[in-house]
Amino acid sequence: MPTSPLPPEATAFLARPNIATMSTVRRDGAPVSVPTWYLFENDHIVVNLDAGRTRLAHLRHDGRMSLSAMDPDDWYTHISLQGRVASITDDVDLVDIDRISTHYGGGPYPVRDRPRVTVVVEVERFHGWGNMKGAE
Repeated sequence: MPTSPLPPEATAFLARPNIATMSTVRRDGAPVSVPTWYLFENDHIVVNLDAGRTRLAHLRHDGRMSLSAMDPDDWYTHISLQGRVASITDDVDLVDIDRISTHYGGGPYPVRDRPRVTVVVEVERFHGWGNMKGAE
């Protein structure tokens, strides 16, 4: 499993609004995976969570995270990234969730009355499969 930085074909793939799941580690050590939106910027994963989400508590307790991005037309083609939280910051003006929402849906995030948090994850390792297998 290669370490970062990712090759250009992998970063181009990750720059798309792919279907993705993020996995975190519960306090009892069990993994938890949920669908998520993300951005891939400067070899980092950027996700934005409602401040009340349990997965945010998981990341605050144990900063390990994995994200698998799948080609919406061919789920066999995917890249899985493993890394650790580099930063957790309040998204006070909803700037980051609006960037992510625009990337996926074309406009600002519609829910404006809940606090949001931006998590940036430094990629440590990755692997690809299907058409991304050669990206390793």
